[in-house]
This record gives sequence, C-alpha cells and structure tokens, in this order.
Amino acid sequence: MAWIISKYALTALVVVLVSELAKRSDKLGGLVAALPLVTILSLIWLYLEHQSAEKIANHAWYTFWYVVPTLPMFLVFPLLLPRWGFWPTLLSCAVISSVCFGLFALLVKRFGVDLL
Repeated sequence: MAWIISKYALTALVVVLVSELAKRSDKLGGLVAALPLVTILSLIWLYLEHQSAEKIANHAWYTFWYVVPTLPMFLVFPLLLPRWGFWPTLLSCAVISSVCFGLFALLVKRFGVDLL
C-alpha cells in the first residue's frame, strides 16, 4: 500500500510542479509540461514493478502514436480561449482531440499501426 501511495504522491507532485512553474513563467511552464514526465514516471513504475521489456517498450511505442493526434489542440486552444472562455474552449479541444485521434487511428491503420 505504501508503494501505491508513493506513486500517487510523486506523480501528483509533478503535476503541481508544472502548474506552479506555469504561474511564474509561461515559457518554463510550457517547457516542463511538454517534457514527457508522466510517461517517464510510467516507464519507471513499470520497470520497478518488474514488467517485461516488451510491455515497457509497447507503452513507449503507443504513447508516441497517441501524442501525435493531440498536437492540434495546442494550436487551437490559444486561438479559442479569448473568444469562447476557458470551459467551452477546453471542451472544444477535447472534441477536436477525439476527432483527430479517430481520423489518425484510421490513417495509421493503413500502415499497420493498430491504435483502437
């Protein structure tokens, strides 16, 4: 149980760190948020929990493919935010990301990458 609590605490600390940095510096907060910190922590947790190398490699492989269709959201969000406000923009970006993901999954399936 202590292990799970430690995992939650460290992972939460990363999220809090990013949000606190973003308050102080847009650029630094964006840089740290763009780092794959959650993925790195996930890979560490999988390794420390004695998951197979194949399982860890698959996690990294699929993370790459799942990140690509989320990128348009980061371009649309700053454009919509001043016009629509925070919550409608966030919801719209979630929908945009979902649509992009679906279309991207169909596209890469033609090349042998099965995301769904």
